[in-house]
This record gives sequence, C-alpha cells and structure tokens, in this order.
Amino acid sequence: MKILIVDDEKSICRALMEILEYEGYEVLLAENGKQALSVIKENVNLDLVFCDIKMSGMDGIEVLEKSQEINGDLPFVMISGHADIETAVECIKKGAYDFLEKPLDLNRILIAVRNATDKTTLLKETKKLRKKIFKTGDIIGESPAIKKIKEMIDRVAPTEARVLITGSNGTGKELVARWLHEKSLRASAPFVEVNCAAIPSELIESELFGHEKGSFTSAIKQHKGKFEQAENGTIFLDEIGDMSLSAQAKVLRVLQENKISRVGGDKSIDVNVRIFAATNKNLPEEIAKGNFREDLYHRLSVIIINVPPLSERIEDIPLLTKHFINVICAEQNSPEPEIENTAIDELQKLSWTGNVREFRNVIERLIILCNKKITANDVKLFAMPLN
Repeated sequence: MKILIVDDEKSICRALMEILEYEGYEVLLAENGKQALSVIKENVNLDLVFCDIKMSGMDGIEVLEKSQEINGDLPFVMISGHADIETAVECIKKGAYDFLEKPLDLNRILIAVRNATDKTTLLKETKKLRKKIFKTGDIIGESPAIKKIKEMIDRVAPTEARVLITGSNGTGKELVARWLHEKSLRASAPFVEVNCAAIPSELIESELFGHEKGSFTSAIKQHKGKFEQAENGTIFLDEIGDMSLSAQAKVLRVLQENKISRVGGDKSIDVNVRIFAATNKNLPEEIAKGNFREDLYHRLSVIIINVPPLSERIEDIPLLTKHFINVICAEQNSPEPEIENTAIDELQKLSWTGNVREFRNVIERLIILCNKKITANDVKLFAMPLN
C-alpha cells in the first residue's frame, strides 16, 4: 500500500512517515501542494493521501479539489493544527474521507488508514463488478486517432462538461460514452442510455421526462422518465439527431434549468445529471435544414469527440482481429484459431462500411466457418459473401 504525506512541516512529515513505515506501508513525501499534485499524477496506484490544510502557496483544500480532477477515487485525510467544526465540514463536503487534528494521535492515524483503504478496496471491487455487469469493452487500437480519443476521455471524464460524440454507425460511439462515464466522478451512479431513433416521436417525451397517471390513454400509472432514472449519474442520448423539435426544446430546458416536467404534470422536478449525446448526422447541416435547434447544439457540444470510421484506422485491424478472436472464442467456449498474416492483410484491404460492428461479425463468421486456421483465401471467400 502506497501513502502520500503532504505537509510543509518537516517534523510532522518525518513523524508520520516513521509510524506508517513501521506498519509496513510505502510512504511518499511532498513539501507543498504543487509537488503533491505532481506525485499524484505520476503514481496512479496511490492508495491514500494525508494532507495538511494550512500550507504556504497552495493550501490543502485546493490540493484536494485539484486531485479529484486527476483521480476522483483517491481518499484524502486532512490534517489541521487549527481545527474547528466549520473547517472539518468544508473538507468533508469537498470530498475528504477523514479529518485529523494536530497533535496526531497514533490510534486515530491507524484507524483512518484502515477505514480509507477499506473504502478504496470497495470502490475498486465495485468498478470491477460494474464492468462485468455492463460489459464495458476496451477501446482497441493504437492508431493516432484512437490515442487521441483515449486522451480526450481521460481529460474530459473527470469534469462535468457535456460531450457530443460524432461518427458513422458502428464506429463505437456508445463505447466512448460508457468510458467517459466509467472514468467520471459519477461512475458509481446510473448510466442510462436512450436511443432517440428507436422511440416513436409521440412517445419520446414520456420516455425522457416521464408521465403522470391519466396523462394519456395508456398512462395507467405514474412513470419516471430516463432523466429521473439517471439522477446523479449520466444520461446518454444516442442518435439525438433523430429527436423531434418538441423534445429538443424540453431537453434544452433541462440543460438551462436542471429541471423537468412529466407529461401531464405541472410540477417542476430538479434533476442532477450529466448529458452525453451522439449522432451519425451532420448537425450543422440539420440546423440549416431546420431539423435541429442551433441553441441545443451549442449547449451539447461543449466537447466534441469524433470517432473515425475503421477505414481511416486500418493499422488497428491486427489488434482488433486478435481482440475479437479472444472475446468470441471465450463466449463460445471454443479453441482460438490461428490467423495467417496474409489473412490480416486481406482484412485491411476491405472497405468496412459497417465499421467495427461489421468487422466483429466478419471475425465471428470466419471463426465458425473456418477450420483451425484462417487463411487469406478464407477472408476472400467468407468476409464479404454478397460481393
């Protein structure tokens, strides 16, 4: 277990370090806030931070706030020689796990370490279970385009910025949205997906905002919409370019006021959600045609992430091939076939109009129809059967 101590008093640092090292913990030291943030960035496996509040330059509360943008799960135990209830409450409100007064008590230190590490372990296990349940796949690829997307996710996810994800069908826009949520400070709250293209226009408002009993013929009971279901979490509006203008106006109100009204109701309900949206359409063109609200577009597109088609990152095809062979064979409980390099070369020559979604289907087809080895001839024969 790795613990960082942040304090500009060397005697406090030394005393706390001796206690923790005696208990078998690995200890890192920082003399000021700037140095502490640098250590936190460099040590992704850091387990706990003891941080003094009163320091010259950047104080402990500012270190706490900036650290949450780097690693929102990292527990902080704040230390103060001028303790009062107001300071303690402020620290806890800003995300600190515990608060200790100087002079430090040995038992309180060890209890704080034990409780904080229990919390960290629980958060890690929860994330693992969530990943298994929701099957959030990895974003596979090392092409410049994919590296840029991964960097954008790491930078944007810990913020509260709204994100518009653009790209053709099958490129993986939903996967980008899920990773933005998984790496956000809302990761433990719901991720609610709405496919705007799959819901009839007359039902989209009820689906998003809910309805009151009796508001229309089939409304036999009150229904909470997706925005309420996503409270404190994230709502992902997929294919938002297909949303009706009426529903767009109501989504705009949510963005402006953080309030919704159920269909058939006159009561405003406060909601706290982060919004991601995705589309395969050119929204500026849709705005020019009068199909999409320009004010909503500007509200949604604080950050724009474009997911490129597979044809623009064919250097990722060898990695994608290996990945899908592993995943599909594990799902089917079948042995993994060998694939010749010439077969991968043939895969890289194809157009892939259906992008990664189509590519996965082709790999599954090759696994099923080929023997223990996938050859270039197999790709020519089975990859594009309609050609």
